Amino acid sequence: MRADVLIVGGGLGGVAAALAVARAGRSVILTEEFDWLGGQLTSQAVPPDEHSWIEQFGATASYRALRTGIRDYYRRHYPLTERSRSWTDLNPGAGWVSRLCHEPRVAVAVLEQMLAPYRGSGRLTVLQPYRPVAAATDGDRVTGVTLAHRDREDRIDVTAPYVLDATETGELLPLTGTEYVTGFESREQTGEPSAPAEAQPMNMQAVSICFAIDHVDGDHTIDRPAGYDFWRDYKPDFWGDRLLSWRSPNPRTLEILERSFTPNPDDEPWLVNADQRVNPGDGNLWTFRRIAARRNFVDGAYASDITLVNWPMIDYFEGPVIDVPNASWHLAKARELSYSLFYWLQTEAPRPDGGTGFPGLRLRGDVTDNPAGLAQAPYIRESRRIRAEYTVVEQDLSLAVRGDHGAVRYPDSIGVGMYRIDLHPSTGGDNYIDVGSCPFEIPLGALIPQRMENLLPAGKNIGTTHVTNGSYRLHPVEWNVGEVAGLLADFCLARGESPRAVRGTPRLLAEFTDRVTAAGVECRWPEIAGY
Repeated sequence: MRADVLIVGGGLGGVAAALAVARAGRSVILTEEFDWLGGQLTSQAVPPDEHSWIEQFGATASYRALRTGIRDYYRRHYPLTERSRSWTDLNPGAGWVSRLCHEPRVAVAVLEQMLAPYRGSGRLTVLQPYRPVAAATDGDRVTGVTLAHRDREDRIDVTAPYVLDATETGELLPLTGTEYVTGFESREQTGEPSAPAEAQPMNMQAVSICFAIDHVDGDHTIDRPAGYDFWRDYKPDFWGDRLLSWRSPNPRTLEILERSFTPNPDDEPWLVNADQRVNPGDGNLWTFRRIAARRNFVDGAYASDITLVNWPMIDYFEGPVIDVPNASWHLAKARELSYSLFYWLQTEAPRPDGGTGFPGLRLRGDVTDNPAGLAQAPYIRESRRIRAEYTVVEQDLSLAVRGDHGAVRYPDSIGVGMYRIDLHPSTGGDNYIDVGSCPFEIPLGALIPQRMENLLPAGKNIGTTHVTNGSYRLHPVEWNVGEVAGLLADFCLARGESPRAVRGTPRLLAEFTDRVTAAGVECRWPEIAGY
């Protein structure tokens, strides 16, 4: 097969890139190894992690269209109460982590709607479920990628003038010989205050296997998971208690806190203030990432709220899943941990009334479209990262370092983002690293590999460090990166120029910035303070 642009990976960055390329009138092939497009928003089942101003500014126009589409889908198809239907900034789940907590299949439907015209016209071909297994190169160019079907023996060879790596772990980087980094860089390499004295390439953030639950009458206890005894007794040195407990470190202060868990509280959804500046929202784990608040819907439509479990207790940091021979074993243990937490919730979790266990909890595999009950895909926080023309470092955006000056302003900014430098416990034994951030920009240099000419990153694999990945890995930024990577491929094809030349030539950079801005991408922030 052949197209103008091949995009490997159908997460948020991949979908945004495909839309940008197809809208420009070019042919595009998009691949995805799981059953749903959308990555962390859908197959990984993570509600949007967004900044406090997302309803006003700080995202691309197409990302706003996605968010608006999700709300409109609920208004068209769900039995909302009149009050919820008229709620301008409808938060279907009334979760505290985001102003738009929702069921993942709604995002799938909206993403498919956005792509549908280009699939119908034949401009966009989606190969699913396929994953990359080999690549061919000629010097500094990728000449082809071999894709393998997940469930059959089928293989497809694809060629394209531009290849975008939008996979969750930067799968094309080792296959193409593209220079990349993993894990923690040293302070000597980056000068970052939070970096260690020596580089730790195998020290990566925890992965999580998320799942959805509700709470109804009856006993829905699952079979005791294999390995449950290990996880029930497991006590990380820095945790302050057993991993399976209500006690864990506060990410921002590392103080050991006890969280609450109250299924189906009788709260008013429209009173939830999902603003990370004011409240991280994780005090009550039930409402933290709730994705369906039953009181948003007419009486009887939902027997229970539905909440998404992406909690500290399912962070798996026993070993990395990138560039190790036993990655599948670690992912199996991560799934075992998630099942063990759910079984603990059903049978041993302390209740406010002094009892133990919540047998009325149900595993909602129908919500994640997975008969096994968990999310289809692991939530990967940290990818392989290209060695880029420009690497974003902590000093560029740390609130402690930059203060009132705000984040560094890049002459080649092609987008904006905002999230605290939020690192979960890691495979090297580190506790949370959670650092205040300034609203930041995305430099084009972080999307350009030091050597390869026609391979572009389109997700979490851009030129960040282990530290700054903690800010650049979230939903709106991944979408922005993917969209601009698609726009850059089109721009280079139209002018016969390389991405490197676009960044390095003032005239071309100005033209490309105008193209990006015309597409609805915000490249600068207004004057606001970080948190």
